[in-house]
Amino acid sequence: MAISNSDYSKMTDKASPNSPVVLNCIKAFIFGGGICLFAQILNTVFENMGLNEKELKLITPSIIIIITAILTGIGVYDKIARHAGAGTIVPISGFANSVVAPALEFQHEGYVLGTAAQMFTIAGPVIVYGTAASVIYGFIYYLATK
Repeated sequence: MAISNSDYSKMTDKASPNSPVVLNCIKAFIFGGGICLFAQILNTVFENMGLNEKELKLITPSIIIIITAILTGIGVYDKIARHAGAGTIVPISGFANSVVAPALEFQHEGYVLGTAAQMFTIAGPVIVYGTAASVIYGFIYYLATK
């Protein structure tokens, strides 16, 4: 039995309705902006505590990473991501989630073959590409300034 293209198109449209693009964009903006606002508030609090710029650059992202890892570990970050969509892919928090989530998923296979081996499944290519790109950029920068 052959299905015509128009019948198939009708079936797929019925099975997968269009997502509300504008609403999704608004949610992503609000949640992503909220994460960034929270980081800015942390930064301001630490600055008022007397930390210098170098210390601020270390502690603020570290706190965001730790909070994201904890929220991912207890299953809260995934619930937030269901509503926020792309808003939770703010670089620091999204990266922390992409490292912790696979590690948790494969923990039943043990610490070495499960958690440790799978931890960088999603984030690994980003780390490798980022490292390689920074080495190449650094080499080009070095040659250009010499």
